[in-house]
Amino acid sequence: MEPKERILVKAHELFNRYGIRSVSMDDIATQTGMSKKTLYQYYADKEELVNAVFSGVMEDNKHNCGRSLEHSDNAIHEVFLAFDGVQEMFENMNPSVLFDMEKYHAPTYSKFKAYQNDFLAGTLRANIERGIREELYRDDFDIDIMVRYRLFSMMQAFNLDVFPASRNNLVHVQRELLEVFLYGIATAKGVKLVQRYKKQRSTIKSDR
Repeated sequence: MEPKERILVKAHELFNRYGIRSVSMDDIATQTGMSKKTLYQYYADKEELVNAVFSGVMEDNKHNCGRSLEHSDNAIHEVFLAFDGVQEMFENMNPSVLFDMEKYHAPTYSKFKAYQNDFLAGTLRANIERGIREELYRDDFDIDIMVRYRLFSMMQAFNLDVFPASRNNLVHVQRELLEVFLYGIATAKGVKLVQRYKKQRSTIKSDR
């Protein structure tokens, strides 16, 4: 692995484990076995490194959504495949990451908000419209409101005042919020698919 990539991977690992604020450039240099001088040859400062790490995360998530759409049998299957793709990320992510990004790394947070409001919102809308066409989602609600509601609930999972990290596992919170949302918009036909995909994943988990 090239030094620049090695720095990126280690920084991502440390940010996820401890939060962004708690990790210094000294920590990253030590963990990669490099001098700070070498580290700064690849990344001018922590802001640039934070931006590189989370720009990569956003691109990975875009690819995951694309794969989920491509390989899905229906809208609900697409949602479950997309969640499968981010589950490992949620399992390893410190919930304080978004708070730290918003408070201490405004340029990266602005990029994240654009990703959320453009890409994620567009993907959610497309999935809902697909589900309505497939008669898996109801057609008697305001799609704009549901898109905003879903985005809000996703972000609330990172709110430590609402879901303290010491008491709640991030992936568990995200899964519960997702299932409540799906049950809320699904038709009777859609509910059966939600239950089927849940059962499949429970079976796989119990077999591990």
